[in-house]
Amino acid sequence: MSTLHNRFKQDLLDGKPQIGLWMGLGNAYCAEICAGAGFNWLVIDGEHSPNTLTTVLSQLQAVAAYPDVEPVVRVAWNDSVLLKQVLDVGAKTVLVPMVQSAEEARAAVAAVRYPPNGVRGVGSALARASRWNRIPDYLTRADAQMCLLVQIETPAGLAALDEILAVEGVDGVFIGPADLSASMGYLDQPGHPVVQAAIEDAIKRIRAAGKAPGILYSDKTRAQHYLSLGALFVAVGVDTSVFVAGLDALASSFRPDAQGGATIQKERGPY
Repeated sequence: MSTLHNRFKQDLLDGKPQIGLWMGLGNAYCAEICAGAGFNWLVIDGEHSPNTLTTVLSQLQAVAAYPDVEPVVRVAWNDSVLLKQVLDVGAKTVLVPMVQSAEEARAAVAAVRYPPNGVRGVGSALARASRWNRIPDYLTRADAQMCLLVQIETPAGLAALDEILAVEGVDGVFIGPADLSASMGYLDQPGHPVVQAAIEDAIKRIRAAGKAPGILYSDKTRAQHYLSLGALFVAVGVDTSVFVAGLDALASSFRPDAQGGATIQKERGPY
């Protein structure tokens, strides 16, 4: 299969639920370990993790050896320069944070498409994405394979959701429960009934509009519930949280006061 083909995008179009993991360690070696775990997709987080374009590139290269998992790059902001750069190093699916209007969604669409359909800069001879122009007709074929996910994280974004969903070129809408709960006045309370009602309503509206709904939530029961509502790309954990929980459990099991071993506390919130 061509390296240009975006299986993640096709699976969303086909309505196949995709289970993912968030990666924030910013390290290719760790990314490769995660890639072999059996997830359908992995997020390389460029917003809240210490990633640079170079570390994103190295993680894309590490994950590429595992054809059953697709990388998704979350950029730091809805910026055409950032998007151009991550696309050129090989990202085919991008997640754009804090989209709050149809205008912002259209800007993201333009950033991932070449002229005349968008504003993505043409530099395929320098780009890993085109295999340095070894992929035939990359420039004319690339737009159709790019997958754009926009992130709704505020009441303003929820208010504009229907208009955002109407933007051609938006493939999926990701609900960010941590920022959404904070912006709704429930900081660190993504499980609050008011927040949950808003999330569930958004998932149903996104699916009804023919787009793919997505979310990150590490509570297994809640994640399964979102899948039952129609969410199609659900991240069920974060590498840093898994790492911390495992280390804390191992260390505490050897403390004198362990009394039979450690109990891993239930993770708070979506992470």
